[in-house]
Amino acid sequence: MMTESQVTQYLEEAAKRGSRLGLERVRELARLLGEPQKELRVIHISGTNGKGSFSAMLSSVLCCQGYKTGSFVTPALTDVKDSFLIGAEPISSEEFCRLISDVRAAAETMEDKPTLFELLAVSAYVYFKNEGCDYALIECCMGADLDATNIVDEPLLSVITNVALDHQAFLGTTVAEIASHKAGVIKRHRPVVTGCRDEQALGVIRKRAAKLCSPLHMIRMQELKTVSLSLDGAVIEYGDIGRLKLSLAGAYQPMNAALVLEAVDVLRCEGVTVSDESVREGLAAVHWRGRFERLSDDPLTVYDGAHNPDAMIQTAEGIRTYFKNGVVVLMGVMADKAYESYPEILSGLAERVFTVSPDNPRALDAGTLAKTFESGGIGAEACGSIDEGVKLAGEYAKSRGLPLLIIGSLYLYKDVIKLYE
Repeated sequence: MMTESQVTQYLEEAAKRGSRLGLERVRELARLLGEPQKELRVIHISGTNGKGSFSAMLSSVLCCQGYKTGSFVTPALTDVKDSFLIGAEPISSEEFCRLISDVRAAAETMEDKPTLFELLAVSAYVYFKNEGCDYALIECCMGADLDATNIVDEPLLSVITNVALDHQAFLGTTVAEIASHKAGVIKRHRPVVTGCRDEQALGVIRKRAAKLCSPLHMIRMQELKTVSLSLDGAVIEYGDIGRLKLSLAGAYQPMNAALVLEAVDVLRCEGVTVSDESVREGLAAVHWRGRFERLSDDPLTVYDGAHNPDAMIQTAEGIRTYFKNGVVVLMGVMADKAYESYPEILSGLAERVFTVSPDNPRALDAGTLAKTFESGGIGAEACGSIDEGVKLAGEYAKSRGLPLLIIGSLYLYKDVIKLYE
């Protein structure tokens, strides 16, 4: 079995192969490891935003019913092991080393070696099979049709959380084009639920579902009522279940919860026992990091992983909901995101923006981001490091009596959370 340092080195070498779309390598690797995905009841989740929150909520509900769930989530927030969850607990270092050692043994026999994400995706299927999970909640990384997780022919349920512009270099420049990739999770005669409300995207999803004779279920917006929102969560009403307490903050979470409730109804039709009490308990107990997560009270500091324009619009709605007097912002983003739109989205909401560069090869230079905000009429200051950014932004927020909102790439989270922990 490899050591932790050997595993790290092996995965770093795999990462150098970059991202190569296609399922040939991942299918071969899965075949060499006994097709573990075929022995799991898979809930396959695609979408631009909301995948992690949806997965966390549904897993919590199923765990409260007594089921054992495995969740594969991306990107990992603090460590690659965060992507492999049993219930809400990440895989241990020893188990991870054993898992990657086994997968590596198969991968090294391949002429065309798998990419990093292909290795991780197949590792997730192997891990959840070995752990005897009742259900595996598998998130796509990008798109769906050519995503490395998309080797499941008969998922128990397919999910498309929403569709918005993101990863245009790979998925297309229009919402319809992107939807055609996200809809790759839909499989013949298997049900699909979606929270998508964009008419162009819905047209693509409906067409794909009809072609494959896949029952399509959508959120009944007229039945969703948000009773209250706070940084401690939300109270919602949906359908016949009555009033529900949701422990996750964020103005966007009631929609994610409604999608979970639709998914539960479909799972019940598929023979899965889920009581209303498990739904109530699961939604009230769920915890998910990096989404309107309170980090500190002095000054009030909240982290929200808004990493694309659609997510930033939702974050802006959260600012209007929770912080009537505006916020101070600390932000770091990837260079391949449409960050030019952020000043307009945050206009009138952000008093000042402090910018940093996340620790990632794709990160945008802090100075470039600061100039973007300055050009958009919002005062901004580029910081030399994340430590400096947190310090300066926190001091400024405290002096102004305003909350500090840390937003942008989820790759920023691991370095930020170290400072607050």
